Amino acid sequence: MTDVVLVAPFAGWLTPLDEVPDPVFAERMMGDGVAIDPTDSVLRAPADGTVIAIPETAHAVTLRLDNGAEILIHVGLETVALGGTGFRAAAVAGAEVKAGDPLIELDLDRIARSARSLVTPIIAASEGSTFVPQALSRKVAAGDPIGKVSAHTKAAGVPSGPRYERSVRIDTAHGLHARPAARLAALLRPFEAVVSIARGQQVANARSTVAMLGLGIAQGDELHIAASGADAEAAVAAVADFIAAGLGESAAPTPLPQVDTRSGPICASPGFAIGRVMQLRLADLPVPRDGQGVAEERERLGHALDAASASLIETDIVAAELAEAHRTLLSDPELLADADRQIAEGRSAAYGWRSACEAARERIRATGNSLLIERAADLADLERRVIAILVGDAAPAAPDIPPESILVAPDLLPSQVLALDKSRLVGICTADGGPTSHVAILAASAGIPMIVGAGTGVLDIADATTAILDADRARIESDPTPERLAEAQKTLAQRRARRAAEAHDARELCFTADGVRIEVFANLASIEDAHAAVAAGAEGCGLLRTEFLFLDRDTPPGQDEQQRIYRDIAAVLGNRPLIVRTLDIGADKNVPYVALGREDNPALGLRGVRLSFARPDLLVTQLNAILAGVPPEQCRVMLPMVTEVDELRQVRRLLDAAAQAAGRTDRIPLGVMIETPASAVLADSIAVDADFLSVGTNDLTQYVLAADRGNAAVSARADALHPAVLRLIRQAAEGAHRHDRWIGVCGGIASDPIAAAVLIGLGVTELSVAPAAVPAIKAAVRNLRTEDCRKLAERACAAASAHEVRSMAAEALE
Repeated sequence: MTDVVLVAPFAGWLTPLDEVPDPVFAERMMGDGVAIDPTDSVLRAPADGTVIAIPETAHAVTLRLDNGAEILIHVGLETVALGGTGFRAAAVAGAEVKAGDPLIELDLDRIARSARSLVTPIIAASEGSTFVPQALSRKVAAGDPIGKVSAHTKAAGVPSGPRYERSVRIDTAHGLHARPAARLAALLRPFEAVVSIARGQQVANARSTVAMLGLGIAQGDELHIAASGADAEAAVAAVADFIAAGLGESAAPTPLPQVDTRSGPICASPGFAIGRVMQLRLADLPVPRDGQGVAEERERLGHALDAASASLIETDIVAAELAEAHRTLLSDPELLADADRQIAEGRSAAYGWRSACEAARERIRATGNSLLIERAADLADLERRVIAILVGDAAPAAPDIPPESILVAPDLLPSQVLALDKSRLVGICTADGGPTSHVAILAASAGIPMIVGAGTGVLDIADATTAILDADRARIESDPTPERLAEAQKTLAQRRARRAAEAHDARELCFTADGVRIEVFANLASIEDAHAAVAAGAEGCGLLRTEFLFLDRDTPPGQDEQQRIYRDIAAVLGNRPLIVRTLDIGADKNVPYVALGREDNPALGLRGVRLSFARPDLLVTQLNAILAGVPPEQCRVMLPMVTEVDELRQVRRLLDAAAQAAGRTDRIPLGVMIETPASAVLADSIAVDADFLSVGTNDLTQYVLAADRGNAAVSARADALHPAVLRLIRQAAEGAHRHDRWIGVCGGIASDPIAAAVLIGLGVTELSVAPAAVPAIKAAVRNLRTEDCRKLAERACAAASAHEVRSMAAEALE
């Protein structure tokens, strides 16, 4: 069994799978995992692996990780019905990707208007794989660790018994997508038979959601079901009946009209640049057709693959992720098998490798998915690397790039970009390519503006021609007039000045335009988060999710281990406040050393402070570690899932006893998360004993609106800007102020600049956000006046819907 660490495929709110508003995911019919409510417009690979499939609608992607586990990422809920509108694939089936490589480009606004929810499940979908999440219910940036996936291999066995077969036709509008594939796998669990489904010549294990999605089954397809084993006949009948009954799908919403969003140039990496054009071309290397013997050519190919893998550049995180993705491609079994067949027929290793790569690219192109086709560049890159080794041709030296160059090429290989002197490169423009290719990721990570798909006309621009590259508008202008060049230079200077000012201002304390102090803290779940928060200008930690210490292990962390981590995080924060939330496991965050049992509705079960009372040993150990690890001037403690004041008082007694035993004479501030309707309504009485209150809007919204995020039929209602939720926040703020307690918001809505004015108007004086959101939130707050915020909050509480609140808040920010 091997573990692979998954990172967040985009920024957003990391949420338990149980809270996904679709029972297929929430009930783990497809497998275990997590979900993210995204704020990014590009879905990236969560780990190194191979793309197994991206459907034509590009609303989902399946990956096979290096350890053999298969991962499904399903963007939003019920999004297959959108027919691809708002989605643009950036990878193709068979492509090797690295963690961080773009997979799907999203128009979030457009999708949100039609989909039930943008919440994106990330599932360990292969049989025998396990998913261990890391610190859930938190804001994550793209690339933040979110858990580990383990793959368990079992010896293959052929069941004894008869074989049965049957053909069926798919009549459902959206074919076999993620939800019905999961239901099909669940349907087969009681059966022992080995069941396969074939579409034409393609055959997949019916128990594998990922394999089924790889078939690309669409409406009208004829499928062949086959099963072997003692209960094979019953298994085949069950599958056929399930398909005949419509795959368990209800009538889907009418998709939006499809629009070709890939026509014309596309922004792959934002920015604005002025420079001189440098055209780049790359010629193919010649290869011999015939080999020198099967054994010798196989050995040569093996050595070349190893050498190519070892030569992959890992100069930074993005390059390392790309290298790992390419290593996965270099060991792809189908690619190697194709090359080996060519060698067995007498071809040279170089010829066989090129043929295998070309065939794989053709299969990718045959999908018709232009964004998947972007991954063909990775195959081309690896093809050239391996062939260069086999024919003894040294890799071409990186071109000599003049300063302030805009590189123009038909397309680029990742290895080419990695080898470039990026300090001399101000922009990139390719005639082909896609916005989520590896090259685009590399450009974005380096902060280089890039346009792709600009058309062959850009290849005619003469070398050394002055050009303006406006990637934000996907436009390149060659040989501009003096007036236009002067205008562009002014724009460039303004952009640089604005970025510098924003970076500088983010490190200053935050006040509204009329001088009211608003603290902007950060939500943390690791030491790395603490470093990011300080760098972004956070003024403290408003929520340390300590679950990250307790997950992915067989025994709970001891006091010494916890103390060390808390001490290290406090040290990174310097003298900034550190609010440590006590352990909040339960619900979706289960651990093997706490026997919770199965709960029909875990969101209402033994979790948060309730679990702490059920396992006081864990709570006392944690309190001792917090007191020993966090300096007195920084130390704050916060309790999750409180519903009444007596819970707070019980923990206060334990905390005071721990402090006395540690020789502490200071009073440790103890606060409460307002994340149940009960705590919001009782805030005035809770605030008598609590030193502060912090609203956890994610759970509060779910409970207030009776909108289970595990139910697709109601998930769209779970918006924290709903007037009912806002009224409870207002009531909690009034209760806090009545006893001179401060109140903050540490839920996901705090990271949304649109919500800042409303929350401040409700009486909130602290916002705890994702580290990456700190500069944007501070910038938004500095433009607000508190009286305007109060008026807006009054209107918001009187509004009819969350949509209405969002509209009026957006107008206020403008």
